[in-house]
Amino acid sequence: MPSTSPADLEVELSHLLSDVRESNSRESWERISIVSHELANALRTKDEHHDIHTALGRTPLSQTLTGLLGLELHNVHSSIPEDFYAKPVVEILRVGANLCLDHDNNRGALLGAGFLQAIVSLLEGYAELIPPPPQTEPLPLSIDHLKIVRTAIGVLLNASLGFDAIKDKLISMQVAGTVLKLSASIYPPGSWQGTSSAEQTPERAHESWTIRSVLSNWAWRTITELQDGKDEKSRQVFSPDILPFLTPPLVAFMHPFTARLQTPFSPASQIYNTLVHSDFDVLEESCSLIESLSLDVEDVRLSLARGFYSPSEHNGVPCLGTILDFIEHGGYPASWRTSVVTTDGERNRMEKAFDICKAALVKAVVEVAGEDSKDELLWTDSDPAQPGGEFVSRMVGWIKRYVTFMNMAGKNASDPPRDDLVICASLSLGNLARREKHAKVLLSPPYTLALVLASSHLLSPTIDIKLKHGIIGLLKHMAQSSLSPDVHISLCEAGIVQSVSRSGVWDEKTDKMGEIVQLSAIGVVKHMCGANVESTFALVLPSPEPTGMSTGLSQIVSLLKRSETVSVKSEGTRVLVNVIKSLWSVDVPGAHNSIDDDATRQKQRKRQTAIQSVLTLECTSALASLVAHSAKYPLLVNEGVVALSLLSTQKAGRPLVLTALLAPLELPSPPPTEPPSASTSSNSDVSSPTLTTPSTRGQLPTPRSAAEMLVAVLRNLDNPVNFPVEVRINVCSLLWQVGRHKSGEDIPKLQEVVKPVLEQVIEDLPTPQGKEATLVAGAKKVLESWA
Repeated sequence: MPSTSPADLEVELSHLLSDVRESNSRESWERISIVSHELANALRTKDEHHDIHTALGRTPLSQTLTGLLGLELHNVHSSIPEDFYAKPVVEILRVGANLCLDHDNNRGALLGAGFLQAIVSLLEGYAELIPPPPQTEPLPLSIDHLKIVRTAIGVLLNASLGFDAIKDKLISMQVAGTVLKLSASIYPPGSWQGTSSAEQTPERAHESWTIRSVLSNWAWRTITELQDGKDEKSRQVFSPDILPFLTPPLVAFMHPFTARLQTPFSPASQIYNTLVHSDFDVLEESCSLIESLSLDVEDVRLSLARGFYSPSEHNGVPCLGTILDFIEHGGYPASWRTSVVTTDGERNRMEKAFDICKAALVKAVVEVAGEDSKDELLWTDSDPAQPGGEFVSRMVGWIKRYVTFMNMAGKNASDPPRDDLVICASLSLGNLARREKHAKVLLSPPYTLALVLASSHLLSPTIDIKLKHGIIGLLKHMAQSSLSPDVHISLCEAGIVQSVSRSGVWDEKTDKMGEIVQLSAIGVVKHMCGANVESTFALVLPSPEPTGMSTGLSQIVSLLKRSETVSVKSEGTRVLVNVIKSLWSVDVPGAHNSIDDDATRQKQRKRQTAIQSVLTLECTSALASLVAHSAKYPLLVNEGVVALSLLSTQKAGRPLVLTALLAPLELPSPPPTEPPSASTSSNSDVSSPTLTTPSTRGQLPTPRSAAEMLVAVLRNLDNPVNFPVEVRINVCSLLWQVGRHKSGEDIPKLQEVVKPVLEQVIEDLPTPQGKEATLVAGAKKVLESWA
């Protein structure tokens, strides 16, 4: 008997639709199952000489499939098809899946006919059967119904591949969440191990778990396809209510589940191998999705944070707690040690990928703790025994246990220290420690974290840069949280400045890969030196111990000369500013008044030694560079000016400051089309600064020296920003201090550049008031001192 053509099958299927609309007989549905099966098989392959896909797409087949599926769904009283209709439904779905594979016109036809919308309704019906999470046992579905769900997801996958119109429609129907919930419930990782009452024979068990495994794979492929959109909005296909379905898979990779080996399948069988890899695929996908949602979706971060102390947030599922448990206790399952993983190479690949999963979740935890709107959600003062709450206590515990372990003699090599826990804890606590009250708690009993963070096991040249990043970041947030003496005294007494200086973070070998960490370390000492003179001594003075290392300040100055990064240069120079302010201050912040004359004299000796160490051309040149290159930032200009003024109060400092102000800066080559300024000549001495006339108003010309920048500040014309009067007054103070050193040829050079501008300031303000009067008085004082 000759085979029926696809065109004839399409016509017959259309007639059968009319029949079941009238009679709904079982015989008609059985025939629908047969015809659909043959048509689906015919569509499984493509023949370039006979394109049946395009031919059938031009027929009413899409409407017929939609009508059949819709009619079946409307003929039942439950949310899913009756058992009798399962087989015809599967075959109808197979026709749709094969019809639209790699065929955009047919995809559009199925979408227009409402077929995909009907499939979404079908899947939503099955989703209503899902019990509340967490899912530890697979959803009890017969093989026929498992096939329906698997094939329905297959249709959505085939239809959405590279087709934005269908992606947009499915996203609008929130189908990604439905698919993920079904997948998590039908295939909970690890649930195939142990006995199952749902399947009575090994053959049925094999078939059932094969379908469940494929279903899981197709579901995640569909989710990935829906997330692969054109813009950020299209990628956000999930809401926080998906979290209770994302975190339970992690439990399968924690003890005691990692030790389970009971299974109806032989470790040597293909199904065993398939299920082991399917478990791991779900773990990888779940961890990746948790990470991306935590990075991209604020509502997810808020939900995870809220749920840590409020179980009702996730219907009793401890989502963030499970993530933390997995990071700490997750391990390679026992099944990986069996013959299922046939080569060491495969096992090594899976173990590395497993570690990447943990790293992804570390990022997620850090993000959850990373914003001001969330720190109070993860910080609670309800339990005096655990200041900050369970989350904070756990993070502190991870850091302390690491240091304790490293201090132990005869460490157990089979249980290596967990620096990933320290990285997670330090970054998370760093985000929480940005508030002063939180920093105080972390530095006070029972945590007393400063001494722990100063450990050489956390800060030394041999420590991994990622670990240093976490620890130094935590210290930076603590140091900048407040000028509170409590915070800075605790850090200072623990020797944090010395530990950071000895860590090697500012070494040349760290420049390429550790610039962010270098900047954080600069932030630590910048804030500490600005708040506590003892911290300044620790940074500037050599260590009493013969370590052979240069001082922290020397390391920073060397870094400034090497670095080409603006932030490193400016922030590093601001350390020097704070050092100078601290040393020159009469009432140093953080210093204790003492009646012990010996202690006072010792502190004064330290102060004088430290002052001498900053009276160098390297230091004055760095400050002059800060002034010259900060035209857009009056605050930085002012800081540099004030620091140079303080150095100029020392007799040895004035010539150094003068030299630094007049030293020529490296200039970029001028544009070839722009004529040379009339105020410069080919034989001019570059060490004698002159101001060029800007070609465009509102743009400050590149200064050739710090002195030119001072002139620009005094003129306060054509600047990207206006310099406050206070900054201009401070410039006058600097010029007066420097002018007190009248020997040498440099003073006339400075006078030649600055004097006309000072005279202009006085002329422009004939009747000054308020701060402008102080500015004029300062300008006159400078001119009188030069007379």
